[in-house]
Amino acid sequence: MREWIERFIEAVSAEKDFSPNTCRAYRNDLEQFSAYLGESANGLLKGGEEVKVSDVDDMVIRSYLGFLHGKNQKTTIARKLSALRSFFRFLVRRGAISTNPAESVLTPKRGRSIPKYLPVDEMFRLLEGVKGTSVLAFRNRAILETLYSTGVRVAEMAGMDVGDVDFDKGFVRVLGKGKKERLAPVGEKALACIRAYLDKRDKPAGSGIAVDEPLLLNNRGGRLSTRSIARLLEQVVRQLGLLSPISPHGLRHTFATHMLDAGADLRVVQELLGHASLTTTQRYTHVSVDRLMEVYDKAHPRR
Repeated sequence: MREWIERFIEAVSAEKDFSPNTCRAYRNDLEQFSAYLGESANGLLKGGEEVKVSDVDDMVIRSYLGFLHGKNQKTTIARKLSALRSFFRFLVRRGAISTNPAESVLTPKRGRSIPKYLPVDEMFRLLEGVKGTSVLAFRNRAILETLYSTGVRVAEMAGMDVGDVDFDKGFVRVLGKGKKERLAPVGEKALACIRAYLDKRDKPAGSGIAVDEPLLLNNRGGRLSTRSIARLLEQVVRQLGLLSPISPHGLRHTFATHMLDAGADLRVVQELLGHASLTTTQRYTHVSVDRLMEVYDKAHPRR
């Protein structure tokens, strides 16, 4: 099992050009399944030998999903099942097994959760909450302003280089999921914060910043990680005592919600977010009920 997991990860990384984050998620899900199979209570161990991929049938996978139930959300279970389907499909293509045992297992029905977001006044309070004149303070203001201004994913923000920011045209170049490139509009306030941060960062060197340098640096001069961005946001939220805890992805939800509340077209927001499916974007309409009722009351002739 472990050997086939390694082969699968190598294949999806090379053939499908999946991002490191996606490959890491696949590996974690498959290793968790392998660990589950390694428990003697599951009846799959034979004299201490490692479980073989041919030992797995649909009943084993159903048992695994039952094991996950109650410990994980339905969306997480559905993702893990999807990883297993891809893995066993790969094994069928390689001739290791004849049929895919995960193909006949039904995906758990996923509830439509309403994304967490900040109201406009709390969002503005958050943006104004980073004080100070240090390089890190300038950087953190640039991060929060850009996340809210563009709605980009935190991994997309961390992956930006200096040359990805077009100050003249007001765009940032983003490398999204599946390594798909798109241009995202960015507001003047965010651009001003980015420019101020780069100016502040350039002062000690005095020789300018190369366009292929990371846009965001940590205190050791390396590229800032997604985890560090999440930590700094958590710190600002705690310092301000905001009522609603928010993650970097929550700022993306906030961007989409505020755009729709202000009258933006759903398909435009889909393009801005880089969603492949309109269905993914539609979940943000659930948090705009107040605006929908307002439009209904004004427009319906017999309200």
